Order: sequence, then C-alpha cells, then structure tokens
Amino acid sequence: MPDSAFMQLALEQAQHAWDLGEVPVGAVVVKDGVVIATGYNQPIGRHDPTAHAEIVALRAAAAKLGNYRLPGCELYVTLEPCVMCCGAMLHARLARVVYGASDPKTGAAGSVVNLFAQPQLNHQTEIAGAVMADECGAFLKRFFAERRSAKAALRLAAAEAAAVLPQ
Repeated sequence: MPDSAFMQLALEQAQHAWDLGEVPVGAVVVKDGVVIATGYNQPIGRHDPTAHAEIVALRAAAAKLGNYRLPGCELYVTLEPCVMCCGAMLHARLARVVYGASDPKTGAAGSVVNLFAQPQLNHQTEIAGAVMADECGAFLKRFFAERRSAKAALRLAAAEAAAVLPQ
C-alpha cells in the first residue's frame, strides 16, 4: 500500500478521537505492509497526558508483537509528533515515521525541533512528512472551527439568558 492509503487509515482513527471530543489525531503501526495496531488521541477521556494517538498505537503494537522494540515497523500519524511521542518512537526503534500535517507549535520532527536528526542518538529513524498534509490539516482546522463555534454559541446563549433575568 502507498503511504497515502495508510495515512487515510490514520485519518479514520482521528475521526474516533473527534467523536469523543478529543483533538482528532490518529495513528497506525505497519509491519511488512500490514497494519498491526491503531490508536487515536484519548488523553482527556483516559485522564492520561501520555494517551496521544502515537503512544496508544505503539502500546498496542508492542503488545501484539510481545516486544517493546518494534524494528521494521512504520508509524503513520496525521499530525507531526511531539517530543514525548518522538522519544517513544526512538525507544521503540521504529524504522520509519510518516506524518501528515506539520505542527508549528509542538512538532518535534522538524517544525520546532527534529529529535530524529540527532546523530548522538543510538537509533536513527527515517522521517517522511507532509503525506496528505492538506487533508490532515483541514481535518484539524474543521474540528477547532466547530469547537470555537460551539463555544461562541454557548457564550451568546448565556448572555441572552442573563439579559432576560430580572435584575
């Protein structure tokens, strides 16, 4: 399968996060061309700051393979990973990480920093960015636009309710 097909599967995982009110980021782990694990953002619902899509997918892949090392595996994620997730990917010894949209605020695969480019580290992971970047970015933008719109509607309803209350 081409990178775009696996990224499409990651976008489907991101929809699960959206449906739960989480920031819609999805991830899939692939070994030998076969999806072995999936994940989507769940830090709010799980009350777990580490429950990013990538970490959820890495945990599932490690459990499936019976090893915390994931050599020969690739991870596809809809948003450029953060420092925490990049560190986990390096520890897992992933062969390759493919991401969709760049993250100019917390991206650690080239936008803010590039942990994968540190030659001192004992493992090197190949990075490919901007795979379906427009689609992944638009997905996130729609989520946040809807969230802002819902908050504005709540503020307006509260203001209208306050205006009709007797003083």
